[in-house]
Amino acid sequence: MNAKTTTKTSTGSETGRATRQTTGQTTGYTTDQGFSGDRRLLLSSAAAAAAGALLVPGLANAQATPGVTASEIRIGTTTSLSGPVSALGTINRAQAAYFKMLNEQGGIAGRKINYIILDDGFAPPKTLEQTRRLVEQDEVAFLFSQLGTGPNSAIVKYLNGLNIPHLFLSVNGDKWGDYKSYPWTIPFAPSARIESQIFVKYALQQNPKSKFAILYQNDDLGRDFLTGAKEVLGAQFDSMATALSYEVTDPTVDSQLITLKATGADVLISGVTGKFGAMAIRRVSEIGWKVMHMVPSGVASVTSTIVPAGVERSIGVISSVYTKDPSDPSWAEDPAIKTYKAFMAKHYPEGNPNESYNAYGYMVAQVMQRVLEQCNGNFTRANIMAQVNNLKNLENQMLLPGIKVNTSPTNHHPLTQMQLMRWDGKLWQRFGNIISGSNI
Repeated sequence: MNAKTTTKTSTGSETGRATRQTTGQTTGYTTDQGFSGDRRLLLSSAAAAAAGALLVPGLANAQATPGVTASEIRIGTTTSLSGPVSALGTINRAQAAYFKMLNEQGGIAGRKINYIILDDGFAPPKTLEQTRRLVEQDEVAFLFSQLGTGPNSAIVKYLNGLNIPHLFLSVNGDKWGDYKSYPWTIPFAPSARIESQIFVKYALQQNPKSKFAILYQNDDLGRDFLTGAKEVLGAQFDSMATALSYEVTDPTVDSQLITLKATGADVLISGVTGKFGAMAIRRVSEIGWKVMHMVPSGVASVTSTIVPAGVERSIGVISSVYTKDPSDPSWAEDPAIKTYKAFMAKHYPEGNPNESYNAYGYMVAQVMQRVLEQCNGNFTRANIMAQVNNLKNLENQMLLPGIKVNTSPTNHHPLTQMQLMRWDGKLWQRFGNIISGSNI
């Protein structure tokens, strides 16, 4: 398998190389044909070290824990370094740079982090193949920040069946917080269901008699927007809301929006993804629908949504946010943003410091650092998961003031608070107070 289809990197290496760099050593690139000579040498050395470890109790305990030695913690991830959403691969690259910085500062509990990134091209079968490689060949301690609902759906049962932590996924679906079905899995960002709750709560604050129209994608993510609205409106949902779905294969959402306009709704929640965000904004403007239009944070990109929809047509559109935007001039003098941009300049200079995906990756890596520090040197999978489930009012300077991370064994929704923002024709302007959704 060549580097175009499977890229393996770790902290200290550039994605795309056919080798992976670890602190103080270089090991061979794993191919479908098996281990390279360097890799075999590494395994032989590891076997010898394991024998010697029997004479050193602390070292023996470290090596009895998968992915952990006296000097290293191996973490694995899959992401899209190629394929239709390869731009999102920068999240993990930023994290690799962050872990490299930590290693330069001494690591965690005297151990360096070896962050192994494998490309899955956003193809679920490939995700399963690459995840099995990380678990069964690389023997990582846990999986971290894996991208996408489809890819993660392909591996969630496999990882939970083996009691392997599956942490802080880059997903928006609410199902990832199902701690009963998947106790070893946890997402990070607020779910679409929580975002929908926040949209409805705000609309009702402005007008308790609001009439809602809901456009939603006919999949788990889209249905989360429907569920969130139903949870807030309760028994009044049928009298206060009309919902229509679309398929991701539909060429447009024109007919749905025309039908929803005819209901007389004064609030439109577009539970959409990708190009459908721009389509919905543009079409609402074209048909002259004067409505409070709310779109997910996932489609609030100026480049991907607002510009294609039309910056003037988008005026007044509302979305949500929970992090500081490094491209927003209002944060230019913020100490956390300055620190983040200095990090980017030194440790990830090829990355765009104004790209929110990089800021997101940096932030989640910081939370992962906190979890590992809470382990107090005990890096068993069980203790790592216990500490993931023990984040109490954790503040992160990349989050908006007032938003905190909270988890427990029965709360796998780390973030349930957001603030709203409105497009003014030039920028997204935040307004109002922090609004909380429900993780129940």
